[in-house]
Amino acid sequence: MDTFPGRIMHSHDFRDAEEFRNKNVIVLGSSYSAEDIALQCNKYGAKSVTIGYRHNPMGFKWPKGMKEVHYLDKLEGKKAIFKDGNEQEADVVILCTGYLHHFPFLEENLQLKTRNRLYPPKLYKGIVWQDNHKLLYLGMQDQFHTFNMFDCQAWYARDVIMNKIKIPSNGEVEKDINKWVAMEEKLENPDQMIDFQTEYTKELHEMSDYPKIDFELIRKHFKEWEHHKVEDISTYRNKSFSSPVTGSVAPVHHTPWATAMDDSSKTFLDK
Repeated sequence: MDTFPGRIMHSHDFRDAEEFRNKNVIVLGSSYSAEDIALQCNKYGAKSVTIGYRHNPMGFKWPKGMKEVHYLDKLEGKKAIFKDGNEQEADVVILCTGYLHHFPFLEENLQLKTRNRLYPPKLYKGIVWQDNHKLLYLGMQDQFHTFNMFDCQAWYARDVIMNKIKIPSNGEVEKDINKWVAMEEKLENPDQMIDFQTEYTKELHEMSDYPKIDFELIRKHFKEWEHHKVEDISTYRNKSFSSPVTGSVAPVHHTPWATAMDDSSKTFLDK
C-alpha cells in the first residue's frame, strides 16, 4: 500500500462520489458502507467498481460496471490482485473495513472493547456497564433499528439515573447479559437478526414510559427492506414505508434513486 500511486482512504472520509467519475474504484468490505459507497460510485460514473470481501460476499445482483471478488491480496503499481485471481486496474482504494470502539478518555477498566455486534458483552440491557453501574453506553450495537432503539435506550438510561429503574444483583446482571449474548451468537441470517434486535428494543420499550410504537410494523418493514435489496440492489431505495408511530405512509420520492443526481435538500424536497 505504501507504493500505490493512487489514493487510499477510509469510508469515514468519503464525501462525494462525483470525485471518482471515470476512475477504477476498489472498495474493500462487505457491509453497509461498502454497499452504499460502491453503488454511489457506480451511479456517478466510475469506470469500474470492484468490491473485495474478506469472509462472505454480500451477493447482490450488482449493476453493470460492478463486481464482487475475494479479498485484496496485493497491489502492484496500479494493479489490484485479489485472492481469487481477479486483477483490476485501480485509481483509488476505499477501505470500508468497519470501525473500532475507542474510548481513550476512560480508564482502562471502563472501556468497552468489542467487535461490531448486535449485543456487545459486558453491557446490561445493552446499556449499563457490568462492572460499574454508573457508566452507561448508548448506541454501541450493530444496528437494524436506529433512532427508535436509541430513543428507548435513552429513556431507559434516564430512568436508571433517576433511580426509577433498579439494577439487580451482579449475578442477575451477568445471567441476563449471557442470555442475550448466547442468543446473538446463534443468529444465522438477516431475518433472525431483525427479530433479535426487535425483541431487544421491545423489552427496553416496555421498561420505560417511551411513547407507543408499533414494533410489529417495524419488524415487517425491515424484512421487506432486506428482501427488496435482494430483489434489486439498484431500486430498493425507491420503496415507501409507513410510520410505526402515526401509521402515515411516506410519499414515494419524485425521482428514482438511480437517476437522482442532485442530492441538495432543495431538490430532494421539491414536489
